[in-house]
Amino acid sequence: MTTGFTVIRDNTPSSAILRGAVVAMGNFDGVHLGHRAVIDAALQMGKAHGRPALALTFEPHPRSFFSPNTPQFRLTDETNKLRLLAGTGLAGAVVMTFDKNRAGTSAQDFIHHDLIGRLGISGIAVGYDFHFGKGRVGSPSLLVAEAPRLGIEVDVQAHVDIQERPVSSSAIRMALAEGQIADATAMLGGPWFVTGKVVHGEKRGRDLGYPTANIRLDKNCGLKHGIYAVRVGRGSERIDGVASFGRRPTFDNGAPLLEVFLFDFKGDLYGNLLDVAFIGFIREELKFDNIDALIGQMDDDSARARAQLAAAPGAFPKLGAID
Repeated sequence: MTTGFTVIRDNTPSSAILRGAVVAMGNFDGVHLGHRAVIDAALQMGKAHGRPALALTFEPHPRSFFSPNTPQFRLTDETNKLRLLAGTGLAGAVVMTFDKNRAGTSAQDFIHHDLIGRLGISGIAVGYDFHFGKGRVGSPSLLVAEAPRLGIEVDVQAHVDIQERPVSSSAIRMALAEGQIADATAMLGGPWFVTGKVVHGEKRGRDLGYPTANIRLDKNCGLKHGIYAVRVGRGSERIDGVASFGRRPTFDNGAPLLEVFLFDFKGDLYGNLLDVAFIGFIREELKFDNIDALIGQMDDDSARARAQLAAAPGAFPKLGAID
């Protein structure tokens, strides 16, 4: 038995499952404040009964299964979702594969076979609008109705609002698409971030006095093209910087690329895996008539990024380790 954050999958043997646990069930894309309310309810329920609390989630996201040809801008890939969940105090996560069999499982079979039979849960927390099972027949009200017969506790969390607007993954995607970083951060409860490996680029930044760490993001990333104040994580190290996400209209107007200039940093980052947290939006992507104008603007961008980062000391997602 490990003491960290344990991930249970479809092929995990029954002997390794924390039976009797409380689960927080949801897709948890972004692990935003609404999700955290469900997670907190599970943690409190588990604490009250001396039971471990787990997240129960699905991969790939059900939207990807039902609409495979529709681009899906995910706020967090599976790994980063689990890292965020591990940072909440949960004991682990159950990751169920969402495939044809899962999509065809009735809500009653899911409750009796998966929740009770395989996991042996003692309680469950869900959001008010979470549905499951074939035809999305499963609902919070169904769980509440079944609870007495099953001998489990059910907690249904209402929506979380910020300034009278419901927090949701779709609202966060829209905020990011509009460059509204402050709004996205408020709904997430911390900065939105991406993770990627540093790749070789055209090395133009080096000639301009702004060498960058280049990261290719998911092709469906819907972040607004522009310039951002960022805080970068390399392991436990945190480095402030300024980043451009876009097509580089001054040069080649190519495929979208994240280019990060790290302040006061020297070293080789090629092949390193970096977490890039977006702290503030500075401006839209622009095309410049000459290199001097571009450099002058980059100087201004850097100064503005430093100011935004100084106003948000320590701002970074709370991430945990995964066993």
